[in-house]
Amino acid sequence: MLVLVAPGQGAQTPGFLAPWLELPGAADRLAGYSVAAGLDLAHYGTKADADEIRDTKVAQPLLVAAGLLAAAELNTVPGLVAGHSVGEITAAALAGVLDRSDAMAFVAARGRAMAEAAAVTETGMSAVLGGDPEQVVAHLTALGLTPANVNGAGQIVAAGTLAQLAALAADRPDKARVMPLKVAGAFHTAHMAPAVAALEAVASSLSVGDPVLPYVSNADGKTVDNGAEVVRRLVAQVSNPVRWDLCMETFKRFGVTAIIEVAPGGTLVGLAKRALPGVRALALKTPDDLEAARALIAELGAPAEERAE
Repeated sequence: MLVLVAPGQGAQTPGFLAPWLELPGAADRLAGYSVAAGLDLAHYGTKADADEIRDTKVAQPLLVAAGLLAAAELNTVPGLVAGHSVGEITAAALAGVLDRSDAMAFVAARGRAMAEAAAVTETGMSAVLGGDPEQVVAHLTALGLTPANVNGAGQIVAAGTLAQLAALAADRPDKARVMPLKVAGAFHTAHMAPAVAALEAVASSLSVGDPVLPYVSNADGKTVDNGAEVVRRLVAQVSNPVRWDLCMETFKRFGVTAIIEVAPGGTLVGLAKRALPGVRALALKTPDDLEAARALIAELGAPAEERAE
């Protein structure tokens, strides 16, 4: 069984979208996504520098657009879909919960709301790599930090004020490394509570359908078969922790044999390689990876995509 996964914020790099736009039809699709998001995504994905695409208002729509472009090139129906943080919006579109235009409008509103919430206090996130998970969580709590992403494979992401993160860098958990992340706020914490109300208002205007294939929620790793519940979770997740570790446990229960991470892939495949031994994992970093991905899909016998863009 194949699971298609979509990465979260921080996966973007300057110019990463350029080779994707050379594919037939990709520039036209991105132009439509840009209109829905109210942003020139072609500029941000090809010419903008690291600081510009670090901006939450830009990074989030850019990542969802990239994921949708890459998934369209695969022309397949996976057995499961899931996304990390903002990648859940990509997954919701792939599952048929949101059409592409609504997904792009929603993620643009999400990016704006979270950027506004992040501007209230100087906050950020750092990955804690290694150490005993229970001891790491206890250490973060003692410093006033939130374990905002419990990713499994020895990785927990701490979120809080810059002062709290500086304290973490100076006082690391036993046998753990700390790595600052390229994000502009303490996402998936109480710092993002103001964004929830803003997204609730946007969600009420969306056209929502039930998932047409199993959708794994990163709130708790459970599959959700009701579209309205998926959207409720998309709204709530901006201020709640991501439990990617539980998503990977669900992949095990479903008997997943292969994972493909849509562009800009790499982060989730890295976690899978450590947490899901024996599962084949492939990241779509550039279009050069499509040949291997299609070969893997053919080997699995996954059905072709029939839904419209």
